[in-house]
Amino acid sequence: MGNKLHIVSLGCTKNLVDTEVMMGKLQNFELTDETNSADVIIVNTCGFIEAAKEESINTVLNLHNARKDDSVLVMAGCLSERYKEELATQMPEVDIFTGVGDYDKIDELLQERKSRFSDEVFLIDGAERVVTGSTYHAYIKLSEGCNQVCSFCAIPSFKGKLNSRGLDSIAKEVEGLVKKGYYDFSFISQDSSSYLRDQNIKDGLSLLIQRIELIDYVKSARILYLYPSTTTISLLKNIAKSEIFHNYFDMPIQHINDEMLLMMKRGFGKSKTLELLNFMKSLPNSFVRTSFIVGHPNETQEMFNEMCEFASSFGFDRINVFSYSDEETTLAFDMSEKISTEVIAERADILGDISSQCLEKSLKAEIGRDVEIVIDGESDEHEYLLSAKETIWAPEIDGEIYVNDRTKDEDLEFGKIYKAKITDLVGNILTAAVHNA
Repeated sequence: MGNKLHIVSLGCTKNLVDTEVMMGKLQNFELTDETNSADVIIVNTCGFIEAAKEESINTVLNLHNARKDDSVLVMAGCLSERYKEELATQMPEVDIFTGVGDYDKIDELLQERKSRFSDEVFLIDGAERVVTGSTYHAYIKLSEGCNQVCSFCAIPSFKGKLNSRGLDSIAKEVEGLVKKGYYDFSFISQDSSSYLRDQNIKDGLSLLIQRIELIDYVKSARILYLYPSTTTISLLKNIAKSEIFHNYFDMPIQHINDEMLLMMKRGFGKSKTLELLNFMKSLPNSFVRTSFIVGHPNETQEMFNEMCEFASSFGFDRINVFSYSDEETTLAFDMSEKISTEVIAERADILGDISSQCLEKSLKAEIGRDVEIVIDGESDEHEYLLSAKETIWAPEIDGEIYVNDRTKDEDLEFGKIYKAKITDLVGNILTAAVHNA
């Protein structure tokens, strides 16, 4: 077997971390973007909703069509795990199948050239990663699995129950990355606010915050994917008190109508959800991101209208809109009052427009503010423009800022934090001028 590797990571940032673990085990391989020259091709798939499943399968088939005859094609991750029996018989193009338990054994699988599905989900604990996409930021996975019973979500059926990493394991990983120059971290899991609840610790995130604050040279951090019923005012206060963790609140509430929240098995109703959101919004320099699902079975027009009115008026900084996907093994799959695909698409468009309006309003509110930004690199727009983001923002999903690198006498360094003033909004991209040193 040759030593050229082409690897693709699909789906969420949690998948990306697992992909980086595989890359860490295959550092003797040379990475290549050319499919037809790769000796090993790995696709870490997503199996969350129908669109993600289609993307995963199409990606595998397209790579198969472009690969050379003697290469090895590996299909890993959530889709492989969820449909391991079906895919093994329906996709002869794939040489090795593996699921969500053997990312750190990928070198062994390639050597043995056989498929493997472990009984347990892989929980990163000391495995070396090759962090991609940034010289200063890394995602840190808190746990695997989920104890929630959301009606629309199939993830617990193939990822299992909540399994949290220990605080020492997480701290050791962060410390190792700090030594390599990383200073900005996003802590992620399926349900981050339940971290350590499987170990009978109710407020694990507050303990995490305290532990990370003890690590020198961590300058910036945020927690992604808070769940309403496991997020407390006490936790939000502890985030607000931290000098490292931003007042960045990513809490997918999925709906706001009481009856629909009950059908979705979200654990919290409207009043408690509003209590959390309003407290988040009241904190200084807060940033609030959420997600909504449109077209869940039994969603009436009145329920949808209530969600739209709330989404438009609350003042979210970012909104993700998802169309309901009918997934087997979920409670919603067996509900009788299904919404037509045409109505779902129409509702998604309407809420998508509201999301765009909220984004524009949030970005316009930034104009004139003094903020901290970090320079990511050259922009795709112009040779004199650099691409940056506010330090509070999560990478890639929250936006981009253009900085004119000719506004300072010295060159601006990639990966470095600067103080800057937001000057304008061009389309959906802010512009900024770095303060003179």
